[in-house]
Amino acid sequence: MENKKSNNIHPITFFEDLREGMSAEYTRLVTQRDIELFAELTGDNNPIHLDSNFAESSIFKGRIAHGMLIASFISTVIGTRMPGPGCIYLDQSLRFLSPLQPGERVTASAKVIELHTKKCRATFQTICRVDARILIDGTALIQIPSRKL
Repeated sequence: MENKKSNNIHPITFFEDLREGMSAEYTRLVTQRDIELFAELTGDNNPIHLDSNFAESSIFKGRIAHGMLIASFISTVIGTRMPGPGCIYLDQSLRFLSPLQPGERVTASAKVIELHTKKCRATFQTICRVDARILIDGTALIQIPSRKL
């Protein structure tokens, strides 16, 4: 998906429909404007994201996106793709492994790795990557709507 406004929200996936190994993803080209808007929205004005001169003297040799901006695309996958509408985030672990530079296309993915039947919850492996380079990995615990409730 490109940076277009879209209502690509998928139908609800009920807990009873989930299986281990199911996955979904979301891809977005991250621009410097996205980074600036994220900084404005959150108040995180760290110059590594916004000031070319500062960023060029850093270990990254240029501006990078906020790690939490990248991680927010995991929420997009979970909230709009799978399991989708009605799910509730309970927990998310994140490991930041590599930076994203403006102009790179990031893909966030979520894969069901464990189902918790008694509470209608699922644990997802979550990854953000550019091609084969992993930027962020972690796990998420999600409350899933049930047909029984």
